[in-house]
Amino acid sequence: MRVRVAAAITTTAVSLLLTGCDDTTDRTDPGPRGSGAAGTTASPAPGAGPAESPARDRSGTPSKSGPETVRLPSFVGMGLQSAQDTAQGLGFHDLTSHDALGRGRNQFLDRNWKVCFQTPRPGPRATDSPIDFGTVKLDESCPAKDAGTGPAQSDGTVPDFTGKSVKVARQALDGSTSLTVTDASAEDRIILVESNWRVCTQRPAAGSALNGRPVALTAVKFGETCP
Repeated sequence: MRVRVAAAITTTAVSLLLTGCDDTTDRTDPGPRGSGAAGTTASPAPGAGPAESPARDRSGTPSKSGPETVRLPSFVGMGLQSAQDTAQGLGFHDLTSHDALGRGRNQFLDRNWKVCFQTPRPGPRATDSPIDFGTVKLDESCPAKDAGTGPAQSDGTVPDFTGKSVKVARQALDGSTSLTVTDASAEDRIILVESNWRVCTQRPAAGSALNGRPVALTAVKFGETCP
């Protein structure tokens, strides 16, 4: 009799222990998600994307968009290579240069040229601004006025080429225009490097309608006097 009672007690204790272990109910569950109860995260509205935040740099400060504004200094008097290096160091990278004497020469070796003019002028400028340097060779003097901007491409009339280099005159004419150039002096020299020769006379006259007519120029070397 005592054996049966002990067995019954043991069976009951084991049952209670197993029942406690099988209870997997999460008594801290506040309810279904999206119910709006405290401690829950509401689902986003249909079609709504995640909230956007401003772009930030590594310091946590909102980053700026667009080019920076920097004070552009004066480069006049500097060597072209030094001027370009300084401009790039400030953040300006759209850099060009031209022959301020109007001869159309290319600046193949920047260290052999110096800055006479610059566009734009010194002042606060966006770093994506184009910078153009008007230059002459180191052994040349800067002209009073930048002559490197013309003449422009012909618009159907003959530009005034007087005093310009033969190279500039050729560039201003349409590629289909017939152009002949002769030495204005009595030496009858062959004109090879056109940027070294300046125009003395032209035919047709400046302002005349071009209409496909051939253009004839006479020229002398720069530093020489037209006859």
